[in-house]
Amino acid sequence: MPRIDIREDQGISEETKVIFSEIEASFGKVPNLFRTYAHHPPLLRANWEKVKAVMGEGSLGQKAKQAIAVLVSKDNGCAYCVAAHTGALRSMGISDNEIAVIEESLERADFSDKERALISFARQANASPLRIPENEFEALRTAGATEAEIIEALGVMELFTAFNKFLDSLEIEIDF
Repeated sequence: MPRIDIREDQGISEETKVIFSEIEASFGKVPNLFRTYAHHPPLLRANWEKVKAVMGEGSLGQKAKQAIAVLVSKDNGCAYCVAAHTGALRSMGISDNEIAVIEESLERADFSDKERALISFARQANASPLRIPENEFEALRTAGATEAEIIEALGVMELFTAFNKFLDSLEIEIDF
């Protein structure tokens, strides 16, 4: 049971209604994550803007970004984000078999060498950011990753690490 109630549509501000409308247009609903953030509208707005910037812009493909979201969330033990972003991969036409390969053996998954390197790097940064050897950056560059793409992959990791901790601290109910 969640530790904080999710906000329903009644009694929310006009600004929150506008944000909820954008979120619903993107996801087909307003997920419990955002309904919970609505208790503090400035944080709802900031996080929604960050989701749009991190997940909707940049040069990394959606499959790679969703894989980072799933794997970082799996590493962090966040069932909510694993469910949400496994669902996002499915909605992109990725089969359950391919999702299992991504989760179990990234080396065999259908990604370019650059995407694979960026996904692995994001996981490593999530697990132990102060223990990333310098040669890891050289490996990213050798795989063709630009500095902007390294930052973008880390941005996805950062976004989901924060969501993982928020959702798990409040025990938000999975609604995917």
